[in-house]
Amino acid sequence: MAFISMISSWIIPLFILIVLLVATWKKLPTYELFVEGGKEGIQMALSLLPFLLGMIVSIAILRSSGALEAFIQLISPLLSWLGIPPDIIPLALVRPISGTAALGMTTELINTYGPDSFIGRLASTMQGSTDTTLYILTIYFGAVGIKRMRYALKVGLLADLIGIIASVIVVTFIFS
Repeated sequence: MAFISMISSWIIPLFILIVLLVATWKKLPTYELFVEGGKEGIQMALSLLPFLLGMIVSIAILRSSGALEAFIQLISPLLSWLGIPPDIIPLALVRPISGTAALGMTTELINTYGPDSFIGRLASTMQGSTDTTLYILTIYFGAVGIKRMRYALKVGLLADLIGIIASVIVVTFIFS
């Protein structure tokens, strides 16, 4: 175990050293290339900022407006009939938008119901089987200048829906 820990703490510095040695061996201007890469990284971060800010504001509006709670109350009878706890729905709706908000909701559900409860296990499984589709599309497509997402949005949201349904089925089958 100590050997693996030692390897993991040295893997990144060794990688950087190897890259620098290869660049020096090929007689490339390593310092200038490093500085140029740093400038490109800062420019990329600045170009991502408006997209990131838009996502943060939209998540804050969704949570503070009460629309999420109203939607959950609207579909509560259907969820009860299907055997899905309504407390999990905010996580299912927020997960495609923001990983941080979804992680906060998962933590809150686990603190409330416990890690070994049905809801705790379902929240953990849902957290691991879905992705932040809207965040990924907004940030990464925006960074490279893609304006039309075409099928990426549909396929990403469909994959999230399948992940949510599969997590409900698997957790119900295994733990009920």
